[in-house]
Amino acid sequence: MSVIQIKNLSFSYPGALQPVFNNVTLNLDTSWRLGLVGRNGRGKTTFLRLLLGQLQGRGQIISAQKFDYFPAKINDTEQPALTVCRAIIAPFDAWEQQMQALTATATPKAMEEYGDIEHAYATAGGYTINEAIEAEAGKLGVEGQALLRPFKTLSGGEQVKLMLAAIFLKKHHFLLIDEPTDHLDTEGRTIVAKWLSGKSGFILVSHDRDFLDQAVDHILSINRNDIELQKGNYSSWHANRTLQDNFELAENEKLQKNINRLKVAAKQTERWSDKVEKSKYGSMLKDDAPAGLDRGYIGHQAAKMMKRSKSIERRQAKEIEEQQTLLKNIEQAEPLKFMALKAPKPTLLLAEDLTFGYGGPPILNNLNFAIKAGDRIAVTGQNGSGKTSLVKLVEGLYMPTGGRLQKPGQLIISTLPQNTSFLQGDLQEFVASQKIDPSLFLALLRKLNFERETFNQPMQRYSAGQKKKVCLAASLAKPAHLFVWDEPLNYIDILSREQIEQAIESSQPTMLFVEHDAAFVNNIATGYIQL
Repeated sequence: MSVIQIKNLSFSYPGALQPVFNNVTLNLDTSWRLGLVGRNGRGKTTFLRLLLGQLQGRGQIISAQKFDYFPAKINDTEQPALTVCRAIIAPFDAWEQQMQALTATATPKAMEEYGDIEHAYATAGGYTINEAIEAEAGKLGVEGQALLRPFKTLSGGEQVKLMLAAIFLKKHHFLLIDEPTDHLDTEGRTIVAKWLSGKSGFILVSHDRDFLDQAVDHILSINRNDIELQKGNYSSWHANRTLQDNFELAENEKLQKNINRLKVAAKQTERWSDKVEKSKYGSMLKDDAPAGLDRGYIGHQAAKMMKRSKSIERRQAKEIEEQQTLLKNIEQAEPLKFMALKAPKPTLLLAEDLTFGYGGPPILNNLNFAIKAGDRIAVTGQNGSGKTSLVKLVEGLYMPTGGRLQKPGQLIISTLPQNTSFLQGDLQEFVASQKIDPSLFLALLRKLNFERETFNQPMQRYSAGQKKKVCLAASLAKPAHLFVWDEPLNYIDILSREQIEQAIESSQPTMLFVEHDAAFVNNIATGYIQL
């Protein structure tokens, strides 16, 4: 066990109006399972890149352990998966070749060099590495036969699991795991989260609330104005954050009432003081001034009132100063709304023995379901079970190879694609191509915490989360009877996920969607299509 020391870390991107980090000081135990959370664009990946040394900021990062990053860089995906895993861990193949060549030479110098390489090979676990990889892969549900196949032929979930298995077999490395869930189905997320709960020494970036709850024992939150470290999982951090926010909101309201009351009292006392002070001299101008008028006493009373007025002003200033310390980390999320049209018929989709395939065995076989107005149907199943194929059938991009899929002729569908790589060029041109209201679209992006300065940037420069929000806002801005969404939450921050859930609850749109975030599915689905 050791400590990663971060001292007065500051970082800004060139031309940025605000720094990403400013004088951050943290001590992180290398045995922790640390979840890193924060809104899109807050600096989570920037923080990991600073730890890796890929970016240079001011301040110090001190660690006895090396940092390693997921996803790992893979040079040759044509190689068998076992070879790829070995290369991620250490240059075992190169070491073996070098040792073989040195043994053939057998000179004293060669044997000395052989000893150095053999020591590094043994220290990295080279003599048992194949068995170790197979054992870890098995714990993650990847069969041994998969290790013999070319890496590129494996499913996205299998690739994620094997990369994770490999980086955890590295010696004396603290691991930085960036968004591992986006290629994992629901079952895969459960398996990987349970597996991670048995490990230690990592930072995990994820927006999946259930996944974080199962996998981590500390939370590091990048807030609006500071960085917050707490022991516990995401749910315990969220509960504590909610309590703090509610306390600050109540305290702010109380202080505001006191400030308003003190303003009134200060003005009233000041008026009384002025009136008394004027009476001391004003009386001299009158013929009927009272005999024996004690101007000194009146002056003393005026001074006391003025002193009281200044005291009230100081109390008011103190409470205003105290108020400035509140609400700095309150996350503002304006309500979203669907442009849901009234359903043309009670039943919007009816599948009868629906079958689809690409020429071989059918991916979807004799599928039967109905979607009625107001339904929110989650399509569930393992990777490769045909979820996206079903979505494309509903969208009309594919045609059934058997059975039928009925929908009203006047049905309008609003879609949200899984893949956002097509987003290139100018945002305004994209809006025009979608035939949606530009003002509404931009307003929706702002509500999703999209900075105005990014509106004029080419979309290929957007982060994965920003691209997803562009597609999300486009779908919300399109009036439709049915909303068909394929993995809408990939790369979307947790607050925005909750914001979308609230919009669904308030707008009550009819939906067919694919999503692996268990909390989201449990909160909004009214029914399921299990593939």
